[in-house]
Amino acid sequence: MDLDTTDRRLLGVLVEDATLSYAELGERVALSAPAAHERVKRLRRSGVIRRTAALLDPKAVRKPLLAFVHMDTKGWGKTPQLMMISEYPEVEEIHSVAGDTSVLLKVRTEDTRALESLLSHLYEIPGVVTTRTYVVLSTYLERPVQPGITREWPVAR
Repeated sequence: MDLDTTDRRLLGVLVEDATLSYAELGERVALSAPAAHERVKRLRRSGVIRRTAALLDPKAVRKPLLAFVHMDTKGWGKTPQLMMISEYPEVEEIHSVAGDTSVLLKVRTEDTRALESLLSHLYEIPGVVTTRTYVVLSTYLERPVQPGITREWPVAR
């Protein structure tokens, strides 16, 4: 589906606050409420908007420790055993990646003990060879997918 400028503006507003009424949404993107509603329905039907979710404060749910785990595996690709880690609520993302590792995980835990426990469970998965864990000290930017596209990259000076 091709997105026009209005679609991208609408998506940008929804990414920031998906609880807005169609009247508020339309006002922010210069559409009537019914027109905003129709566009949102179309974006949902086409799969551009996959779902609407609440973004939780990690500290409020007692998961302040963010880490990225690089996992090396025998062979290539996902296995049913490997994908079982998606059942752990601490695992937020699982990516097959190119480079010096096979799988990249984004995980959040309560503390280092919980992270250590998660890592020990990873080694129980058949095919897992090694892990390298990077604990996040500070987060400067974390956001969902953005609808905008950079047309001209700024020049560093």
